[in-house]
Amino acid sequence: MIEKLAALNEKYDHLTELVSDPAIIANQAEWQKHVKARAEIEDVVMAYREYMAADNAIKDAEAIIAEKGDPELTELAELEIEENKAKKEELEHQMKVLLLPKDPNDNKNVILEIRAGTGGEEAALFANDLYKMYSHYAENHHWRIEIMDANFTDIGGLKEIILLIEGKGAYSRLKFESGVHRVQRVPTTESSGRIHTSAATVAVLPEAEEVEVEINPNDIRIDLFCATGPGGQCVNTTQSAVRITHIPTGIVVSCQDEKSQIKNKAKAMRVLRARVLEKMQEEAAGEEAAARKSMVGSGDRSERIRTYNFPERRVTDHRIGLTLHKLEWILQGELDEIIDALITSDQAARLKE
Repeated sequence: MIEKLAALNEKYDHLTELVSDPAIIANQAEWQKHVKARAEIEDVVMAYREYMAADNAIKDAEAIIAEKGDPELTELAELEIEENKAKKEELEHQMKVLLLPKDPNDNKNVILEIRAGTGGEEAALFANDLYKMYSHYAENHHWRIEIMDANFTDIGGLKEIILLIEGKGAYSRLKFESGVHRVQRVPTTESSGRIHTSAATVAVLPEAEEVEVEINPNDIRIDLFCATGPGGQCVNTTQSAVRITHIPTGIVVSCQDEKSQIKNKAKAMRVLRARVLEKMQEEAAGEEAAARKSMVGSGDRSERIRTYNFPERRVTDHRIGLTLHKLEWILQGELDEIIDALITSDQAARLKE
């Protein structure tokens, strides 16, 4: 590992020279390519340099001890060895994590889909709570959020909503949110005070670039219809809503959020590309990837990745056994503690492979 890191350190120095070269700067495309390559290895190179500094400090301290001189200096040297050994151990783990293969989708924007599952109107109300939670989380990270399509119920619930979330690291932070989210609470529609269990599904897809997924116009069917509001009533006399069917895969995407047919079509195509890319990646990775993705499931309450228990103010992520009694904070978008734990768990599992 150290040899590989030493080579990356040399590469980093070479790239630093290149991005400072006036001839390279004059060619912005070339300059940006080198800046990006340098940024990709910067964290691991900085960790390596700290590691080597700690290693050198240990050698210097060992030389002082070997001289058998001033007892106070010897004692300080022993303390320095202890501190730097602990630092080296921590940095070694950090470098191993940084050297793990990067998910090529990590820096992409996100198509996030939330659908009400088991539980009727209460499930739709919970789906709306999840939408607000992820909206707050996006705002906390200064990401841009845009509704691509939404289907509200009469009392403010959500049957389905599709969001575009744009921002640095959006997919890397949100990708573990895919799955079935379960809520346990007394519904506002419940007169007897009984606790009900409902569910909503969340799917997180990396947004696909046009160059990644080329969709042949002959492979799609576009249907136009009037946009509808809660309860199914028509809210627009013009056929501005768009439904696109990708014939080879059978994937169907609808969008009616905009008054403009052109804008709805553009939004629907972005969602379609993301879904087609996901299907292509699943097929390429085989059954293992398909099994991972299938955790989104049917929305049945028995399939769950996380439970939000209102009476106990508790949120439990069942994949890593993490329970936090911070329900109100989490629903306000304070998700980092859960997401950090999921990322750490994923890294630990990958290090064992």
